Amino acid sequence: MNSGQRILGGGVQHVLDYLRRMQAESPAFFYAVQGENGSSNGNIFWADATARMNYHYFGDSIKLDTSCRANRYRVPFATFTGLNHHAQPVLFGCALLFNESEDSLVWLLQTWLQAMSGQTPVSITTDTDHLIQMAVAHVLPETRHRLCKWSIIRETKEKLTHVCQTHPTFETEFMKCVNGSEAIEEFESQWKSFLERYYLTDNEYLQSIYSACRHWVPVFMRETFFGDILSDQDNDTKNTFFNGYVDASTSIQLLIKQYEKALTIWHEKELKADLDSTNTTPVLKTPSPMEKQAANLYTRKVFIKFQEELVETLANPATKIDESGTITTYHVAKFGEEHMAHTVRFNTFELTANCSCLMFEFSGIICRHVLSVFRAKNVLTLPSQYILKRWTINAKTGSGSTVEELRLELPSNSQESLTMRQNSLRQEAIKFVEEGAKSIHHYNVAVNALKEAAKKVAAAKKKNADKTLVNNLVNGCNQVVDEGDIDLVDSGQSKEEKEQKIRELTAELECVNQQSEVYRANLLAVLKDMEEEKLKLSVKVQNARLSLKE
Repeated sequence: MNSGQRILGGGVQHVLDYLRRMQAESPAFFYAVQGENGSSNGNIFWADATARMNYHYFGDSIKLDTSCRANRYRVPFATFTGLNHHAQPVLFGCALLFNESEDSLVWLLQTWLQAMSGQTPVSITTDTDHLIQMAVAHVLPETRHRLCKWSIIRETKEKLTHVCQTHPTFETEFMKCVNGSEAIEEFESQWKSFLERYYLTDNEYLQSIYSACRHWVPVFMRETFFGDILSDQDNDTKNTFFNGYVDASTSIQLLIKQYEKALTIWHEKELKADLDSTNTTPVLKTPSPMEKQAANLYTRKVFIKFQEELVETLANPATKIDESGTITTYHVAKFGEEHMAHTVRFNTFELTANCSCLMFEFSGIICRHVLSVFRAKNVLTLPSQYILKRWTINAKTGSGSTVEELRLELPSNSQESLTMRQNSLRQEAIKFVEEGAKSIHHYNVAVNALKEAAKKVAAAKKKNADKTLVNNLVNGCNQVVDEGDIDLVDSGQSKEEKEQKIRELTAELECVNQQSEVYRANLLAVLKDMEEEKLKLSVKVQNARLSLKE
């Protein structure tokens, strides 16, 4: 057994029993165990239907927290998280890492990606562990990989404690160099001066983190979306979703209880944020039509961030420095800080603007510098390309990809294709359940639509069988043959070749029948879920009526 594996006795079986029960109750619940026969020595991954749907909407940037490995947790608990439209932590899956080898981490990422229907994120933030870096490079080569900045800062303080004690300004200047650089050249220059000032040019540790600076220093990351709109979210893998619920002392027997408790609490927080965003009106601070537009579009927390940027335009005037065709270039700086100006290039024809601060590219929120140029050019409302749907009140309405679009992306391998179709149908069905359960009227419409869909699937199955199969007598026996292949059977082939062809066609028919049964089972499962939702809703209505009578 690998030394990194941890055996937690019957607690592991308790988790596996829970996962099996959840999958039996919900076909969209996903879990997998590394290795054969569900061995408790293998890593375990799971993601419920909500996690998978949330990833569909908010899976552009993720954080993989495996700090349990370094912090000696009793349970090797790892999580995939992101941010929802309220900038709240949202869960994309959990794992128990009993095996910490590179192969096991590769398995974890591949399994997680499978659960997310193969949809790769734009960016991922992880711990600094070398094995994790290699696993990410292997599984997500096109995803921008960021290392946890705060882990590196904490480690720097530990490695250079003697320097911090001798030079009280060391930590402040280190942070200024890392966080204060507005351009790559500025960082390079400040880093060199910083090392020389403290006689650390030959320090091996600082050389090592400098060699990886493109993966953790903010100035190198700004062209990629990470969704960090709040300062406490910046480049940290700290598990805020389970903070206060799972810690180093949590036992595996208690883990599932705390896991479900965290799910419930965060679901309630999201519902409250939804209500605040849709049922209350924020206080506007300017007469700008753009502010009113943003107040109606963005969730409350995101609007407040946008509002801060808009108000700051009053102190950050735009000064035109060049004009060429449809492109006008501006310098935007705070009064008295002209030496720290940002450059904005504005396209008059397309109403687009690019700022050197790259705030929109990084967070999805437009910066004060571009807003200042819009103000100068009398652009009164936000152009649609600057409204990121994932930050809006309606982030979870509609679909980023339809069933038809997903179908075009199915792999050619038959087993993978079947799995992808199942995942696609489940995701569409989950959204259908969520919308259909909102009221009795929605429910009835949804049920009727599903029943009609079930009939169409059954009809398609029968039509396919009638179309592709004909009876053909071969050697005195009734055999199943595709119409298009009758000529092949009768075209001078040997008996063995004919029988082989018949076996192939029969196997193909069986495959089609199995797929149809899967579709039918999924539809029936959704109908069952909706019947249960109807019953719950009816009980709530009845209770409400009784309360009113009392």
